Amino acid sequence: MADWITGRVKARKTWSDNLFSLVVDAEVAPFTAGQFTKLALHTEDKKVARAYSYVNAPGQDPEFYLITIPKGQLTPHLAGLKVGDELLVQRTAAGFLTLDEVPAGRDLWLMATGTGVGPFVSILADGRCWQQFENIVLVHGVRFADELGYRRRIAELTEGRTRFQYLPFVSREDADGARAGRITHAIADGSLEQAAGLGFSPEHSRVMLCGNPQMVRDTITELKNKGLQKHLRRKPGQILMENYW
Repeated sequence: MADWITGRVKARKTWSDNLFSLVVDAEVAPFTAGQFTKLALHTEDKKVARAYSYVNAPGQDPEFYLITIPKGQLTPHLAGLKVGDELLVQRTAAGFLTLDEVPAGRDLWLMATGTGVGPFVSILADGRCWQQFENIVLVHGVRFADELGYRRRIAELTEGRTRFQYLPFVSREDADGARAGRITHAIADGSLEQAAGLGFSPEHSRVMLCGNPQMVRDTITELKNKGLQKHLRRKPGQILMENYW
């Protein structure tokens, strides 16, 4: 049985036509940065639940970064919530996209598409990453510049961190301060390593991936070409991943 509790929308932010964030007042159980929980609503005929990552650091108000799926069963309803409205939140979190699972290394690469950047914002906000890795690179791929959600929060969380780099990619328009194209292409042609001033190597590189399944698959393929392997508990590697839908 899922341990559902009632939460209330405390704040909401609209990023673009189909991207929004909800801050929820709910007494959730302690979780580890990078984990997810489930949100649910009672629609006309049933309860609909979906998993969403925490964007906030543990101990802060639960926050979620969401994309409206036009014919989705849940997100159009979540998109309609206003401050004060109620929703159901699963009290306990789950998921293994956490620093506890990452083998020791020198360079941490956080690669996301779309709302997959959420758990990485949580990891940066939590702050343990700064003690664990010498260099941290956050790579965020989107279609349009207004989909680079949390850009300002990321800048605030990393201010003064000279060993941190934020490398956004925008694939469908030219955008100031962002690279054109896709993350996978930039790995394949070496331009991502060049931009970061860091090469991929099994010895130094640890990569956490979060985004749409095709991006995750394609990125793993390109990283394997660089000598990296998926991390398994029984067989340590360099790549940890989570599909986002």
